Amino acid sequence: MVTVNLGMLHYVLDHVYGAFVHRTKLSPPFFSRGWGGAKLDLLEKMIRQLFPDVAGQNWPPSLIQPIWRTVWETRTACLREGVFRTPCDDQIIGALPPESHAARVAFLVPKSVPPQKMACVVHLAGTGDHSFERRLRLGGPLLKENVATMVLESPFYGQRRPLLQHGAKLLCVSDLLLLGRVTIEEARSLLYWLEHNEGFGKMGVCGLSMGGVHAAMVGSLHPTPVATLPFLSPHSAVVAFCEGILKHGTAWEVLREDLQVQCASMTLEEVKERMRNVLSLTDVTRFPIPKNPKAVIFVAATVSNALYSYYPIWSHVLCLWWCWACT
Repeated sequence: MVTVNLGMLHYVLDHVYGAFVHRTKLSPPFFSRGWGGAKLDLLEKMIRQLFPDVAGQNWPPSLIQPIWRTVWETRTACLREGVFRTPCDDQIIGALPPESHAARVAFLVPKSVPPQKMACVVHLAGTGDHSFERRLRLGGPLLKENVATMVLESPFYGQRRPLLQHGAKLLCVSDLLLLGRVTIEEARSLLYWLEHNEGFGKMGVCGLSMGGVHAAMVGSLHPTPVATLPFLSPHSAVVAFCEGILKHGTAWEVLREDLQVQCASMTLEEVKERMRNVLSLTDVTRFPIPKNPKAVIFVAATVSNALYSYYPIWSHVLCLWWCWACT
């Protein structure tokens, strides 16, 4: 009898597929314009300020005032879309492309239920999730559980994508840190708005893959306890870009040439070590312990693609999580 290690088989197949797609240049690579220059230095400094050894890391969320329009409304539910200026400080806004200055959010809410008797979960985007639709589909079954769904469109994605960027392929390494920093601030502000403006007493944040990393950071840094669900998420971007499939889709030669402007010569291994050092800033194990660790659930799997084939399973997992975490 032959025993097959399915986890290893899927790992090999994923890497073969990733190498084929990226090395045949069927799609542009990540970071085709280099590291990001002075923006990267600024973001490295600002992100280090999030860590627990720095005083005041639990800064209060910024106030936002979304402008809403109703997309559709039925007897039992309502979907609205809102726009608000990103609440980040002037340095961050100056580093953002103009297209990302305005944040976009979708809000799916049960009707005839007061917010005090509902919960609301903020869904953050995984890599390549440019629109609201996929995450709104996850929110549909939650309506029956009196759980509202708020979907945030990430900077650099969807209608917030820079004109020169193709798909999800960020142009600079600094863009990845900027995407995370802005997403954290916007998600925290939305949670604050839900509590203080809408009166929700039970809230949470979740996300898939990159969205799960950001959700863990939000849950860690938010000043009050929130239920937190990172779904199929690495502990940092190092795993994805230096060890996982995306290492085949990274413009390593461009990054080496960019560094060689400052240094006489750089080996490819030195470039990859520099990338590891930069992306270590996204390691959630360096962040503070959430206010209520019992309301945190990590969902892991050997094959991340399983999520896309089993939407109903993901929806039921989320429902069960909410029934447990919000009590």
